[in-house]
Amino acid sequence: MIYPIVKYGQEVLEKPANPVAEFNSNLEKLVTDMFETMYAANGVGLAAPQIGISLRLSVIDVSVGEDPKAKLVLANPVIVSVEGEQTEEEGCLSLPDFRAKTPRPARVSVRAQDIHGQEFTMTGEGLLARALCHETDHLNGKLFIQHVGRLKRESIQRKVRKLMKAGEW
Repeated sequence: MIYPIVKYGQEVLEKPANPVAEFNSNLEKLVTDMFETMYAANGVGLAAPQIGISLRLSVIDVSVGEDPKAKLVLANPVIVSVEGEQTEEEGCLSLPDFRAKTPRPARVSVRAQDIHGQEFTMTGEGLLARALCHETDHLNGKLFIQHVGRLKRESIQRKVRKLMKAGEW
């Protein structure tokens, strides 16, 4: 099932999500639906709050469906270490059509649980590091525009308000 993606301005995107407590077939179905939703939107990551579900759950696939081994499921992720810095264009499915150069760590290690509740730690670099930070931010009630400069952030916020007023958001 493809879920509608919640857009910036919705409360669920601005509050920390609730921990995943139950690892069962309902969670497996949700993860399957999240991957389907992410691929349909041409994304590389999707957090449960982006589909209106306040749950500390995200899916990532930096291969965009090309490599089945690249699919990641992160329940209750916590960033445990960061190294270096990279600044690249970043976008968000909840802020369609907006992109900005966003500083992120070049290397990130996270501790999370898999679809079965087993804890694991992994490290990502480059785009994967960016995606790990971006999706974990969503679970903490943050969006990428909180990492860009004030002028760029305010410009995006003004444009979104105009779109909202016009009924196009």
